[in-house]
Amino acid sequence: MYVLCVSCKLIAISEAAKLLGVHADTLRRWEREGKIKPRRTSGNLRRYDIADIRPDLIHAAPTASRKTVAYARVSSHDQKEDLERQKQVLESYCAAQGWTFELVADLGSGMNYRKRGLQKLLNQIIAGDVGRIVLNHKDRLLRFGAELVFAHL
Repeated sequence: MYVLCVSCKLIAISEAAKLLGVHADTLRRWEREGKIKPRRTSGNLRRYDIADIRPDLIHAAPTASRKTVAYARVSSHDQKEDLERQKQVLESYCAAQGWTFELVADLGSGMNYRKRGLQKLLNQIIAGDVGRIVLNHKDRLLRFGAELVFAHL
């Protein structure tokens, strides 16, 4: 599952150690002991969410009023069954997290930027209405250029 969240600010282990006033080795030990859980990049580097390690630094702001959008997409009509599976997985994941969400589904190529659901999602992001996007895989949003949407969030 791939979740993008507006309130998430991921930082490297050295920055997290400075924020907490401990050595980076302490963070590694805490991870082994299960006291803290970093996220991993595709290169397997540790990244820490500031909201997890220092919630006092995050302003409880407009993210509470922003909605969660679960987005599913397949490329062709032959994959309609896969689209239904994606939707079920997204629905159960969001429900398990306790999130109120909107499900947006598209049928079309990941290189087509004119899909109805994608356009709706992009307009909501630009308007500042979306606080979190949930995807089965990041390529489900767009084949190329998804990083631009992620950066905007």
